[in-house]
Amino acid sequence: MSLAAQLLDEARRKGVRIATAESCTGGLISAAITDPAGASDVFDYGFVTYSNGAKQKLLGVWSETLEMFGAVSEEVAREMARGARTRARATIAVSVTGIAGPGGSETKPEGRVCFGLSGPRGTRTETVEFGALGRDQVRAATRDHALELLLAEVRALP
Repeated sequence: MSLAAQLLDEARRKGVRIATAESCTGGLISAAITDPAGASDVFDYGFVTYSNGAKQKLLGVWSETLEMFGAVSEEVAREMARGARTRARATIAVSVTGIAGPGGSETKPEGRVCFGLSGPRGTRTETVEFGALGRDQVRAATRDHALELLLAEVRALP
């Protein structure tokens, strides 16, 4: 059974609503969640906020946060996850912002992705360095990691 199917089964069983806020994946997480039939039982919203302006307008990310930390930061991932959860009225929201490649810099290398997860147990963030695997592989790894975070969070709920 796929990660997405497991997530849907668990979320359905617990009455959990899920939202996503995606930048570097451009909707891959939402697409994976909605692949299995019946996803509408638990999934309402997927925000694709590729630009900083979209992050601000759709998710409420502060311009000061973007200026101070940059789009690829745990601070922005935190605000994205909180914004998605609030705006979608979801139980849990996951966010991703990163550098899929090609390119990057010394301070923000290709393959760096920041994740946010907001739910009843609070909001937390993490950064994963996938490395310069190539754009498609970084995006796929990001999608899978986000699904794993969501599944673990749903399973941790009563």
